[in-house]
Amino acid sequence: MEIPSKYNPEITENRWYDYWMEHNYFHSEPDDREPYTIIIPPPNVTGVLHMGHMLNNTIQDLLTRRARMMGKNACWVPGMDHASIATEAKVVAKLKEEGVNKSDLTRDEFLKHAWAWTDKYGGVILEQLKKLGCSCDWERTAFTMDEERYASVIKVFVDLFNKGLIYRGHRMVNWDPEAQTTLSDEEVIYEERQGLLYYVSYQIEGSDEKVTIATTRPETILGDTAICINPDDERFRHLRGKNAIVPICDRVIPIIEDTYVDIEFGTGCLKVTPAHDINDKTLGEKHDLQTIDIFNADATLNSFGLHYEGKDRFVVRKEIAKELEEKGFLIKTEQYMNNVGTSERTKAVIEPRLSDQWFLKMEDLVKPAIKGVLETDDIQFFPKKFDNTYRHWMENIRDWNISRQLWWGQQIPAYYYGDGQDDFVVAETAEKALQLANEKRAATTGNTESLEIKDLRQDEDVLDTWFSSWLWPMSVFNGVTNPDNDEVKYYYPTNDLVTGPDIIFFWVARMIIAGYELRDERPFENVYFTGLVRDKQRRKMSKSLGNSPDALELIKQYGADGVRVGLLLSSAAGNDLMFDEELCQQGKNFANKIWNGFRLIKGWEVTDLPQPEASRLGISWYRSKFNQTLAQIEDHFSKYRISDALMAIYKLVWDDYSSSLLEIIKPAYQQPIDRTTFDALIDIFEQNLKLLHPFMPFLTEEVWHRIADRCPEEALIVASWPNYKPADIELIEGFEFADKVISGIRTIRKEKNIPMKEALEVSVLNEENVALDWDTVIQKLTNVTEISYVDATVEGALSFRVKSNEYFIPISGAIDVEAEIAKIQEELNYTKGFLKSVEKKLSNERFVNNAPEKVIQMERKKQADAEAKIETLEKSLANLN
Repeated sequence: MEIPSKYNPEITENRWYDYWMEHNYFHSEPDDREPYTIIIPPPNVTGVLHMGHMLNNTIQDLLTRRARMMGKNACWVPGMDHASIATEAKVVAKLKEEGVNKSDLTRDEFLKHAWAWTDKYGGVILEQLKKLGCSCDWERTAFTMDEERYASVIKVFVDLFNKGLIYRGHRMVNWDPEAQTTLSDEEVIYEERQGLLYYVSYQIEGSDEKVTIATTRPETILGDTAICINPDDERFRHLRGKNAIVPICDRVIPIIEDTYVDIEFGTGCLKVTPAHDINDKTLGEKHDLQTIDIFNADATLNSFGLHYEGKDRFVVRKEIAKELEEKGFLIKTEQYMNNVGTSERTKAVIEPRLSDQWFLKMEDLVKPAIKGVLETDDIQFFPKKFDNTYRHWMENIRDWNISRQLWWGQQIPAYYYGDGQDDFVVAETAEKALQLANEKRAATTGNTESLEIKDLRQDEDVLDTWFSSWLWPMSVFNGVTNPDNDEVKYYYPTNDLVTGPDIIFFWVARMIIAGYELRDERPFENVYFTGLVRDKQRRKMSKSLGNSPDALELIKQYGADGVRVGLLLSSAAGNDLMFDEELCQQGKNFANKIWNGFRLIKGWEVTDLPQPEASRLGISWYRSKFNQTLAQIEDHFSKYRISDALMAIYKLVWDDYSSSLLEIIKPAYQQPIDRTTFDALIDIFEQNLKLLHPFMPFLTEEVWHRIADRCPEEALIVASWPNYKPADIELIEGFEFADKVISGIRTIRKEKNIPMKEALEVSVLNEENVALDWDTVIQKLTNVTEISYVDATVEGALSFRVKSNEYFIPISGAIDVEAEIAKIQEELNYTKGFLKSVEKKLSNERFVNNAPEKVIQMERKKQADAEAKIETLEKSLANLN
């Protein structure tokens, strides 16, 4: 089979992915092998491939491919998340373009549009992952809104409600006015923003006296129902029991006292707006204050906003400030840095809002999850630093607001049958709800008249998207609806979870909570947190900044393997990746290096010749070096240092294999290679390909099949991962010594312009016998005809040292002796000056007594190196004179 001169990733990648799919290598069924299970962090159904996905899924793929090669039954489950807020927003926007408002549709009509949109646009990212080489078990593709996952969510809601862990409450929640739904605390992103602090005066009823209150939100004064002072604040003691008048709306409100007010902060007077601030709500409940909500769901003002009704809150802020100023209520404004909560999804400023919502009690649920990560190490985080992040959140957790005012999602299985606050039941089906409703109504009211299905009204809200994805490790194996099925017993708990630290609260912690609560065991064994992908300016990559390259274009330009290598080389666990396209070019260059090395060895003629000693030694050395590196790689994988594992393989293949071994065994120009060496080299090359395959699956599979005709059972994807054998350290150290000798001879050739074709003779003043066995390798790689061992310095020769050995190369007529003497003298003078400065530093008692031990050691090493160099230079000078 003719090998093309250039590696073509595009043709290769398509061919081999089709081959893998055709032979069903990715699919897993329970058997007697050890399972290796990994679940994909389900990307949003609205998503397209970006750099974060590329990094995360490359890591998942290489872990899966390596496990498969290690003989494990590897199962990587793909899927998508329905992404309630994001998807509903896209569907609403699409309908609006078509002249249709969501409010004009019934729920069922809207859901038909949502499913049509999902069918058309959803899953794009999964197809794109195939371009990256992802070996997911596509037959197992799951979707958080498919029938099985939907049923799982409803069942869990009902079970947790029946345990008393889910409740309905009138609480202050985070309201997203753009999506018009509540958000959990974790979905609110706090940003520092420059704003204004408005100082507003309130008239004391029946008096000319006024009090000043500072606020960042003057529009909310229309919802004020009290002014609060500290009972220990002597400045305002005379106001006890009095009332104040709210500007503009002229509402009379009481002045209350509470130690909550900080005497030192602001003016010492606090406006209380129970409907629009969580702390004000607490004060309101404590002092039995009226609650006035001035906002509509979209954050425009309602009828309590008076003449501002229908206007947006931020428009009103400017207009009401102007009115307050015109009427003499606004005393002054100051610049003020404010911590503003924004929606993680829509970026809208969050509005605190009182609402009837569903909550999950978290206080007891988190206890096993805290223990599993922080006490028993049942679950391991990599890197370990994220333990502290996890601890802080779990120990300060609040009840989870799980209801959302949307239509796209799992509809809450609560059914109302009357007007009373408790006239509802929770059930998996309407039929079951009807039975429970009749029983409950009869028990509480004595009314035994039977209700009908049409008398029930299901809760309009859906569940938070994360309430479905927190079940993901078990729901993908039907472990919620059928907890004892063979698949969940075989594949669960899963092994590794690869994700970003930005969803440690949203997803990781909640999956751990669900695992312990619903199955009394961990959902996974290890969590590997990747860093975020940033640009060279350390900015997070995003569409809005325009700093995120097109992932598919990168694959087209550099090949999937090149992009995978480029990403992973700079992706230390938990540390952000500063992405640079040059990394992908480096990956592409590496692929080309492997390809060209393969073309080189396949171009050699093989005959039955005796094996040269240099080749025998080179092969033995490389096998030891391979095993030494394999041990390092296994250690890196055990600690999830994926980039370090790749770098170890990269150096092994680029430096030790390509630059050293191939040079050692390469036959002379147009000469054949012996069969023994060639066969050993092919075996070595195949072992290299096995190590490379998880990182570079396409290139390695292509080369693997070009080495020999192989049946599907012999494909590289299912080949055995190399077995570690003890390395011969003496061989490795011998080569390292010989390599320094080779480097010394090559340096002299380069500096003296001695061409490689001109043979040299080398003499050695030998005090270390370590290099004796390597003379044949040294001679071959440096074109040295003879290495002789001498007892004394060789006069009139250039020299260099390797440890205790001194190497002499006789001067040929081509060298300008006078110029060489001048050059050595110049270097000698410089080195003596450098030594003098180091000795001066080390003779300074103050420096020696105060500098860290490591710094002192470094200076002493500089001193020793300089002294050795001076000795060598002086000998060289003596030889030339």
